[in-house]
Amino acid sequence: MILLRHGQTLWNLHYGQTRIDPGLPDPGLTEEGRRQAEAAAVALAGRGVSLLFASPYRRTLETAAVVARRLDVPILIEPLLRERAGFSCDVGTRAGMLAGAWPDLDFSALDEQWWCELGETHERVLARARAFRTAVAGRPDRDGICAVTHWGVIRALTGETVENGAIREHDPSGRLPPFAAPC
Repeated sequence: MILLRHGQTLWNLHYGQTRIDPGLPDPGLTEEGRRQAEAAAVALAGRGVSLLFASPYRRTLETAAVVARRLDVPILIEPLLRERAGFSCDVGTRAGMLAGAWPDLDFSALDEQWWCELGETHERVLARARAFRTAVAGRPDRDGICAVTHWGVIRALTGETVENGAIREHDPSGRLPPFAAPC
């Protein structure tokens, strides 16, 4: 499976420069973030991606939409891929509002408030990432899956800290990295 971190948001830009949470819930992509999504779509072309799973945050949905258009593949919403609830950007948008913004996607399996309260533990993030990994490992199409997700989930699965728009290969049936530090 392929892991793709969403493109840059205004939250990422501000926090990266100041290390201060700017108080922006569920931000969308910046122009740079859209360029990163386009670059990821180009990089993924020809790699056999047949299905995208996306976290329900706006930034991952916008990134997934760019990739899906380029590759002509469907998007499935997967709340297990959501970011660790640690900052303002991790306060999501209600499912009904997301369904209105993306009418071609199915949000019916989401609770109206699908994100958790801020302060989610490292152990919960690991458990969610591993649950998704286990589900994908059992799928016959796992080599064609791309998960559009977040820094914390990718770190939980690979042990790597990645930039916006980064692509990583991940074997869902392989060994997990030794990893005890909080996300």
